[in-house]
Formats: sequence, structure tokens, C-alpha cells
Amino acid sequence: MTRADAGIVTIDPTSGDELDFYPYTTPQGVDRVLDLAAASRWGRSSVEDRVAAIGRLGDVLAARREPLAALVTREMGKPITQARAEIDKCVTACRYYAGELPGILRPETFDLDGDAAVVRVVPIGVVFAILPWNYPWWQVIRAMLPAIAAGDTVVLKHAESVTGSAMAVEEVFQDAFGAGVLQAVVVDGATASDIIEDRRVAAVTFTGSDRVGALVAARAGAALKKCVLELGGSDPFIVLADADIPAAAAAAVRSRFLNNGQSCIAAKRILVHRDVRDAFVDALAPRVRALRVGHPADETIDVGPLARHDLRDTLREQRAQALAAGGRVIAQAGAPESARGAWFAPSIVEVDASGSVLLSDETFGPLGALTTGADDDELIAIANSSRYGLSGSLWSMDHEHAAAVSARIQAGAVFVNMISATDPRLPTGGIKASGHGRELGRWGVYELANLQALRVHTT
Repeated sequence: MTRADAGIVTIDPTSGDELDFYPYTTPQGVDRVLDLAAASRWGRSSVEDRVAAIGRLGDVLAARREPLAALVTREMGKPITQARAEIDKCVTACRYYAGELPGILRPETFDLDGDAAVVRVVPIGVVFAILPWNYPWWQVIRAMLPAIAAGDTVVLKHAESVTGSAMAVEEVFQDAFGAGVLQAVVVDGATASDIIEDRRVAAVTFTGSDRVGALVAARAGAALKKCVLELGGSDPFIVLADADIPAAAAAAVRSRFLNNGQSCIAAKRILVHRDVRDAFVDALAPRVRALRVGHPADETIDVGPLARHDLRDTLREQRAQALAAGGRVIAQAGAPESARGAWFAPSIVEVDASGSVLLSDETFGPLGALTTGADDDELIAIANSSRYGLSGSLWSMDHEHAAAVSARIQAGAVFVNMISATDPRLPTGGIKASGHGRELGRWGVYELANLQALRVHTT
């Protein structure tokens, strides 16, 4: 039996060197995990106990910020300053839920024709979470802290490439909540499919590609289980003729290349009004060229390697197809020349709106597409031509104009004069091939809870 057959080997994307080996959880181990999650008394805990535990989680994360961030950088190549910011954002979410949970869980009361009625938030049980590598901590907090706040327990299958972070997640949650509230398993896809069908699992949440999401949804649907999907995105970044061009250009670079370009809500399609195209490119290009690419542990670095070599290879092929179809590079930063590391030179390619692969497919890395439209209608048509509908960013100095145009964007969220970003106070999620269901805010709590109605006839 090879190591690959017996478990997972994590790889340093900077060098290609092996990091660690993690054996697969045995079938008996998976069974014990599911039994413990199903038997947990967490769902019967008081609101006060949940608030205290969530507060402890924030404290533990804050205290362990440096080693947790360093592990993220080591496993997936995120620049260390951004890895720290990811942990900080998780702490912010804990503080939000610790403060707002009593109001979120407070039963809503009604008087119905003299009868007393209540809608209360009741946990549904065990949630199986299949989560990705690009934000190893934020993905867990964003998707699962609301469910845990509702009283659910979680079994986590994290992405293979961040298995070390998955083990750290389990340890941190155990220190904050005790045993059984969140447990991690190291399993392959076949075992994950079996867990979805297991009678002890009440619901499934998945973040990842739309291709795999469709498979997860089919398996959950066959078992008649709730499924929340946060899938791919090819978010439009729309620059109208009345935009603040320097501000929009700076934001486009920040959005496209944050997290080494590996974000579902990055500005993947930059759509610019034709009248301001030249001014925008003039402002954009030097900012792209100024990006510092290198070892992610270096505090001065903006962009590190891609998380895996296959991701780099896919991005190279997408870029080659775009250039072969007539696209041209309008801005590029340098990258280390290393065959062993998963390096890719951050770049923006200008393409024709009629059919470039960079507009039709998701590009998950530091490669952006730019195209132009003659007016608002054409820009919106290009934006909505994607099969995805996660979020979008719109730039205009006329707020009424921006509000009118933003209402026409087919997406789960629209951000005006700012980049797309998740916030614990707002729901996040998509439409079309970007999935369904919502995470964060009170909506994330309700999504994986039983909103139980109770009516008592009083006469």
C-alpha cells in the first residue's frame, strides 16, 4: 500500500516539497465521530452557554493567531500578512455572533385570532461540511459558526491540501466548545459520499466548484437532505463612464490578486465603459506591474504561489487559449522562475467580449480578463452572460445611477464603489451556477436550523 492509498500528503506550493502525511480516518473512526456528533448535548445548551463558547472561540483564535496563520501560509501559499488577516476576520465573526446571538435566537411571538403562536429556532442535528482550501479558517467560520450557533454539530471534511489546518480547526473548536461540536475527518471522496447518506447526518454544506457541487447536491437530494451550496464565481467588476478611475483601478488590482487570485468573489471579469478604457488601463497597468511576487512568508510580498501545481497548469492553459483567440496581455508582474513551485505571473489580458475562455469560465488564480462595453446596457449584458451569479462590484460617482444599474446585476450581492467582500453581518451566497442558500448573519443561522412554528389554541 502506498502512502497515497493510506492517507494524504500535503505539499508546500512554494517549493513542491512534501510537508506532512495524514492517515485516513478508519471506518470505525468515522463511525465514532458521527456517533459523538449525533449524541452531543450541544443542541440543548442555553443561549448564554452558546454565547460564552463562541466568545471563547474568538479568544483562542486571537491567542493562536501567529501559529495558525503560519500554517495557512505553509500549506497553501497565502502571503503571511493576508493569513493573519484571515484569522482576524474569524475573530471578528465570533465577536459578532457572541453579541447578536441572543436576538437572533429570540423566539418571535404572534397573536393569531386569540391563539398564542411562536416561531423558534431549533437545531436540526449533524451538519456534514465539505469545505475548500483557499480560506482554510474563514470558510469554516463563515459556513459553520452560524450552524453551531443554531445548536447543530459539525463533521468537517476539509480540502486535502490543508489537512494540517483542518486538524488545527478541530483542536481550536474542541478547546472552545468541548468534544463533539466540531470534528474533522480525513477521508476520500467515496467515503464523503457515504457520510452524506448516513442516517446521522441531517444536512450538507459544500463550498467548491459547480461540477463537484452538482454531485454533492444529487447525493444529498437522493437522501432528502438539506444542502447549502456556495460554488464558483466569475464576478464582474463594472466600471461605468462616471467612475472614479484611479480608485476603481486600485480596487480592481486588490480584488483580482488578493489571496493569490484564489477567491470566489475576486474581480475576475473587469468590464469597462469604452469611453474610459484608456484612462482605466493607464491607471491599472502600473499597479499590476508593481505587485511583489515571492515567498509568502516574506512580510513584503503581495502574491505568493498558487495552492497546487494542477491549479497553475489549468491557469496556464486558460491564458494560452485566451491569447490564441486574440487576447493580449496589457499588464503583468514578474514571478519567480521555479519549475518546482506553483508560480504564475499575475497578469491582466484584454479580450473580446464575444467569447473568450476568460469570460466564460472561472479563472482561479492571478489572471484577470478585461473587456469593454459601449454603454450601461452592454456592460450589464456582458456581466449577466456568465452562468455564475455570486457577487459583483460596480463603480460610479453617481449613487442614484449606481443603484439603478446594480439592481440589474444577476448576483447574490452587489458592492458599489468597493470590492466584493464577505461580512458576518450580511448574508452571502449566489444564484445560478454559483449555488443556493445563504451563510452569515441571522440568515446563516436560519439556513441550517428548523424554524419551528408553535400555535397553542387558548379557548
